[in-house]
Amino acid sequence: MAIKLFDSELKVMEVLWDRGDLTAKELAGILGEEIGWNVNTTYTVIKKCVAKGAIQRTEPRFHCHPLVTREEVRQYEAAALVDKVFDGSPSLLFASLLEGKKLPQEELERLRRMVEELK
Repeated sequence: MAIKLFDSELKVMEVLWDRGDLTAKELAGILGEEIGWNVNTTYTVIKKCVAKGAIQRTEPRFHCHPLVTREEVRQYEAAALVDKVFDGSPSLLFASLLEGKKLPQEELERLRRMVEELK
């Protein structure tokens, strides 16, 4: 599912992905402690996520359930970045990430395996 989430929306989603379904009140408490949001800010962001189809709201007590996975969001964001900055070329992104970097051997092996799996 292709959903563009802004940074504030990603903060809400990260809590749900990490902790599972929560009430809006629980989310507000966690985000208040972790990043200093007030209740109104949290509720506003949750409503935006609901409107986008990223969160399902159920009653009672405004339970929040993520409708998109962390991996789906990562894939969408990576594809958007490749399209926007690297002219749709994953190899240009890959080259940019590796340019001037010394990678440990185990990381190089992991990347090789990933490329082999794609063949």
